[in-house]
Amino acid sequence: MVRMARIYPLSAAVTLGTASGCLGWKTFRNPEPRSATAAFAENRTLVATRLRPVNMLQYQTLPVTPFQQNCSIVWCDQTMEGAVIDPGGDLALIRAAADRLPVRLTQILLTHAHIDHAGGTATLAHDLALPIVGPHPGDQFWIDALPQQARQFRFPEAKSFTPTRWLHDGDTVQVGHSVLGVRHCPGHTPGHVVFHSAEAGRAFVGDVLFAGSIGRTDLPGGDHATLVASITQRLWPMGDETVFIPGHGPESTFGRERAQNPCVQGT
Repeated sequence: MVRMARIYPLSAAVTLGTASGCLGWKTFRNPEPRSATAAFAENRTLVATRLRPVNMLQYQTLPVTPFQQNCSIVWCDQTMEGAVIDPGGDLALIRAAADRLPVRLTQILLTHAHIDHAGGTATLAHDLALPIVGPHPGDQFWIDALPQQARQFRFPEAKSFTPTRWLHDGDTVQVGHSVLGVRHCPGHTPGHVVFHSAEAGRAFVGDVLFAGSIGRTDLPGGDHATLVASITQRLWPMGDETVFIPGHGPESTFGRERAQNPCVQGT
């Protein structure tokens, strides 16, 4: 039986900014602070959540934080064990979504350690006794800087943490009976990783690639040439039909981006 989430009108996505001659998502600006109650209400009424039936692996995507970062709950539909990918904030929204599914959360997976992706990690891990898996050790300095990031961008207080398990290129992560492959894709940050479900034809790519754009590379540790190499050498081999869930904005396929994305067109 296919389970579908109610679809709400989609609110405005994050602001576009310029990075390395391409339009890149996630222009950092100081958002107005919001209470947890206001954030929860706003997301419930204005933001589309996406529930996709994809073989054994299921997922629901929830835009969270003032930067509307795509946090995903992924789970095995046989065991109903699940993981949260990039719990940047709005933890009440994330926990309520997991309860409604209902999914038993067993771990946190991180693509990278920018505040909108990792800001809620330490609190969620503490509250639910969850292990933190990822990112790659190259993002250690971003994890250490989470309290500073929170102050700079007027996010709720965020704590640094030590991942239970660092990830490296070629690793795998088990979610119930489903397996996610790990690719190290630096360029946006040095320790950025991507989670790929070959069985489902889905990739959770964080801020490496977007529909019509790529991640910004003007923040510490970013490098444009490295990012493009990560996309062409580690994402494209997953196949043109692979649907990817980016850190911001709508889903797309690798084939569509190879053909139409001006930042990587024809690669």
